[in-house]
Amino acid sequence: MLEKEEIDKIHVAFDATHKNRVKINENYSHVRDFLNENGFVCYNFTDPMTHENLRSFDILVIGCPDFSKLSRQEISYIERWVLEDGGGLLLLSHAGGDKGRNSNLSELSERFGIAFENDQVLDEISNLGFENLPIIHDFRPPHPITEGITSLCYRAGCSLTIIGNALSIAYSNESSEPFSSPLICVAEPENGKVCAIGSYEMFRNEIGGGFNHDQHSTLALNIFKWLLSDFRLELKSKGLIPTPEVAVQEFISESSSSIQGQEAAEKISEPRVAIDIKISNKSDLMNLLKTFSSQINTIQKTINQLIKIASASEKEIAELKEAKTYIPPKEIKAQEIPPEEIELGPTYKDTTLTQENIIQSIVSDLSEKSPPSEEEILRDINKSREKGKIEKGRAGMESSKPTEVTTLEMMSESELSKEKENLENKINSIHYLLEFIKKKFESGKLDENSYNDQSEDLKEDLKKLHKKIKEIEKRLERK
Repeated sequence: MLEKEEIDKIHVAFDATHKNRVKINENYSHVRDFLNENGFVCYNFTDPMTHENLRSFDILVIGCPDFSKLSRQEISYIERWVLEDGGGLLLLSHAGGDKGRNSNLSELSERFGIAFENDQVLDEISNLGFENLPIIHDFRPPHPITEGITSLCYRAGCSLTIIGNALSIAYSNESSEPFSSPLICVAEPENGKVCAIGSYEMFRNEIGGGFNHDQHSTLALNIFKWLLSDFRLELKSKGLIPTPEVAVQEFISESSSSIQGQEAAEKISEPRVAIDIKISNKSDLMNLLKTFSSQINTIQKTINQLIKIASASEKEIAELKEAKTYIPPKEIKAQEIPPEEIELGPTYKDTTLTQENIIQSIVSDLSEKSPPSEEEILRDINKSREKGKIEKGRAGMESSKPTEVTTLEMMSESELSKEKENLENKINSIHYLLEFIKKKFESGKLDENSYNDQSEDLKEDLKKLHKKIKEIEKRLERK
């Protein structure tokens, strides 16, 4: 049987296996600390998404997979965990839905009667300064999740659709686009519970309309409390739920993260073994040894990951310094520029700011960091064009060709394959952007001249990217 204090602990796993935008030790650390202070224990879930690995967790958060998809087997395991084990599932998406993020979160949510739409909720009237930061007020019918909530900022989110036995408890405004559409949906399939929200940014750290906005922390606590089903509590009270076997619990608070050396190590929770060490026969001994073996494997896996991070290639760091000179961003007032612009990342010194350079700087390293939304890309291109920094013609491109060829020649086969994958991701982003500006033009929010200019420029960029991919393919054939 579990001890009483173990029953009271609610174990929450944050998926970290699908290039998730939600990262509990980075942009969701405030949520992590807040939950840990309110009876929850948050974990970075890095193990394979199997039913056995999920059984010990009470709540699973899948926060905006980015250019990564859940397998059919993973979806089946998660569904089984919800239905049979009474698991609480929180699904978070982003503007553009599955198509914008190149993910398949709806394939999972549809098992519970909910789908994420490939759109973005905008409101030119009721917002936090920008149309993609709509303030919503329509919460119906009354529900424990929205208890005490009068308004929310639905930051950079998509709308949802009810396709089965689910319920919408929050809607976009009549002045929104799309109007009066579901934004927060819930379902209670068999023994478990599911909540789906189209905006993961509602709970991000230190951004306008994020976790610290008005009633967002109240909403978060309501959601996680509701996700713990009565069936799950009953299983825990009977000792039928194993304790998570995690070698290092990754929920160090902000105060402890600043502590150095041994003092920081002492703040990290030690692994716990959910058994009574009473050996009366050979069978008990074997079970104990299996448990210890599992603990050791988990510790070894964690150590290997830490060694890999600590052993970052000095050569890669040197090449990065040679390629780009970092300029610290200037202090910017929040009233002057929207928060999402401030967070696009550091500015790099570049002598030729062609449109291709701008797009590359925005959507670079897609395998390592999340691509921006189509609206963010469009805004940066327009800003640069207005300032006269985009050089039309081929002058800038011609000056960069020798360096590009030299770089390709120096790349190994694996590096070339990785570069090809990154370029293909950039092509996908530009296709999404073309669709986005087409929608703006058709809705009358973009004039014909601007639409034609931007379309032609983007199509020219597509040609260049395809040309570069062909060059890489030729070099791969020679390897």
